[in-house]
Amino acid sequence: MFIGRFWSIGIVAIALALVLEGACGLAQESVGFPPVESAAIRKIEAQQVREPMRIDGKLDEPDWTRVGLSESFVDLVSGQPTHLKTHVSVLWDEKNLYIGYRIEEPNVTAKFTKQDDPIYQDNDVEFFIAGQDGYYEFEINAHGTIYDGLFVWQSAYEKSGIARWPEFDRTKSNVQSQVFNGVGFTKHPRGLRWAFLDWDLKSIQAAVHVDGTLNDPSDKDKGWTVEVAVPWKDLAMLDLSEPRNLPPKAGDIWRVDFSRFNQNKDPSNPKDSGGWALSPHGVWDSHIPEVFPFVVLKGF
Repeated sequence: MFIGRFWSIGIVAIALALVLEGACGLAQESVGFPPVESAAIRKIEAQQVREPMRIDGKLDEPDWTRVGLSESFVDLVSGQPTHLKTHVSVLWDEKNLYIGYRIEEPNVTAKFTKQDDPIYQDNDVEFFIAGQDGYYEFEINAHGTIYDGLFVWQSAYEKSGIARWPEFDRTKSNVQSQVFNGVGFTKHPRGLRWAFLDWDLKSIQAAVHVDGTLNDPSDKDKGWTVEVAVPWKDLAMLDLSEPRNLPPKAGDIWRVDFSRFNQNKDPSNPKDSGGWALSPHGVWDSHIPEVFPFVVLKGF
C-alpha cells in the first residue's frame, strides 16, 4: 500500500483523499479501535524448516508442502471473499523468517523494474512485520521488483535508541524521512510515525516465479509465486526498547500482515476495494499493527 516517497504535504493530502473516496467507503469517524474485532484477526502457524531453503520463487522445497496453505485472502475493508485466490505460507529457522505467496492471476502483469519504483501501481503482494517500536514494509511485483521501508513511532524514536543509528539519524543530511499518519485511518492512538522510505533492507532475499507468460494477454496464466527470506538479526531494530528473542524460539508470536493489491478489481463486485489480505483491517489502511495476524512459531 503506497504512501509516496517524499512528496510535498499538499500532494500527499490530495492523493490520500482520492484513495479514501474511491476505496475506503467507510468514514473513520465511525470506526472504533482497533477497527476490527479481536475474534476476526486470523492466526497462522510458521513451521520450523527441516532442510536448507533455496530462494528461487518456486516454493518447491518439501517444507513448503508440509506447512500447507493459509486460508484465502479476503477484502481488506469488508472481509468478504475475493474472486481470485491468494495464499501465504510461513516457515522459519534460526537465521530467517520465510514467507511464500501463491497468487492466482489469469493475466500476470508488471511494468516496474527498478528498486523502489512505485510498484503499488502494479499488482503486488506485501507484508508488514511489526515490533514494539515500529514496523517494516515489503512489497514485490511479478518482475521481482522490491519496494520497502521502515516506519518508527515518533514516541519511540528517541527512547528506543534507533535515532542514534547512522541510517536513521535524522540530524544527518543524507538521511531522508517524512512524517506519516496512516492512509485511510489517521487517528491511531500511538500517533505519528517517521517513515524511512529511502532506506532498504539489503540483506533480504526474494524471488518470483511466474506460472505463465508475463505481460502477454493472449494466453491464460495460472498466476505467480513469491519466496522471501527475512534475516531475524535485522528485525532487532523493531524492538530496541524491549528486545525480544533473536533468533526466536518455538512458541514465540509475531504480528505480520500479509496482503495483495490489485489494479484490476472484480468487475462483478463494485465493492471490491482492490486490496486483499489474510486478515481484514476494516479500513483502507495497512499500517495498523493491532490488526495484523498472529504468526505462531512452531517447533519440530
